[in-house]
Amino acid sequence: MLDLTKLAGQIPGISQHLKVEAAVSRQRLELGQKLLLQTLAQQDELVKRQQQWRDRMTFTAATPVEPLDTRIDLNSAPESHTVFATDGSQIAPSHHEIAYCYLINVGRVMLHYGQSLYPLLDSLPEVFYRPEDLYVSRQWGIRTEEWMGHRRTVSEATMLAEMACRWVNPPGPHFDIPNLAMVDGSLIYWFLEGMPGDARDRILPPILDAWNQLRSVNVPLLGYLSASRSLEALNFLRLQACPHPAPDCITHCASIIDKLPCQIVDPLRDAAFWATLLNPGQRSPLFRSSARILDLYGDHRIYFCYVHVGTEVARIEVPQWVAENSALLHQALSLTLAQVNKGFGYPVALAEAHNQAVVRGGDRARFFALLEQQMIRAGLRNVGTSYKEARKRGSIS
Repeated sequence: MLDLTKLAGQIPGISQHLKVEAAVSRQRLELGQKLLLQTLAQQDELVKRQQQWRDRMTFTAATPVEPLDTRIDLNSAPESHTVFATDGSQIAPSHHEIAYCYLINVGRVMLHYGQSLYPLLDSLPEVFYRPEDLYVSRQWGIRTEEWMGHRRTVSEATMLAEMACRWVNPPGPHFDIPNLAMVDGSLIYWFLEGMPGDARDRILPPILDAWNQLRSVNVPLLGYLSASRSLEALNFLRLQACPHPAPDCITHCASIIDKLPCQIVDPLRDAAFWATLLNPGQRSPLFRSSARILDLYGDHRIYFCYVHVGTEVARIEVPQWVAENSALLHQALSLTLAQVNKGFGYPVALAEAHNQAVVRGGDRARFFALLEQQMIRAGLRNVGTSYKEARKRGSIS
């Protein structure tokens, strides 16, 4: 039991520590704003320097494609529009259950505004039980539970594209209505780094195929990151703060263990920094991510910006084909802002997709009960959970 008496004695010390941290954070923000102005003055030169020395830099810095002092007010969303979203959940495999298998459940949401149409709110479950589903990843040293998460990412992307394309594809009556396809989280799949090529070829191509389908029907794709911890944008300012003639980290700073001399605003994050510069309803300049895994994305390289949605500053990611189409980009951002307002601080389509996808404890129990019934009906004998699992479900109290 928590001893509140002992805990109360520690609270004053925590409060004083937080007060000091707040003062230090304000200093970092002021320093970051000064550094931004210095970087803006020679932005083009720093971009050239970044491209020249990219292979010698030990940190990932995004490349600004607009002036760093860009602040753009987002337009209101049109009255008639449609938003698509997917999110996934799963039941992990367990040797203690009646069968070693896993389930992926993808929530689908399609919300129509100003069209007098019913929404779509459902989920599509899929059970994976074949040996090629359960054990194929082990040849690459990837655990089944981890592979299940990667397969879920593929299912979310493919179902999003299928749903959106089926709705807007001509000669359907909804082709010209503004729309948006949303996913929760980053479009940069960092888990692909270090993954063997054969394994990566099972994951990335179907995702990019789904994105190509969205592009073919002019549906912008957007990844929404709440409470982002990224510092890709601020890392570009480190080029200005570098004390050396060239940002050759391997030559100049390889022996430095602690903070590098260019990390003068560390540990300040992008979202916290742009929160001091943006007004509600504004977006930051657009950046092109320099993550090396994006070299495999082809013409789907990821761009991002920060948007003050009112309750927070969110990181918004889009593929290259959306970023390079200003009308499509502004459409995506205005619909996102409307979604946040309707969802009281978070996009309502993403929240509903999560609610449709989530697998609760009761759902898990019913799934395995249904599976047990079907196995018995098929004539299998000795069907049941392990003694450990059976004992955990009971209690002597």
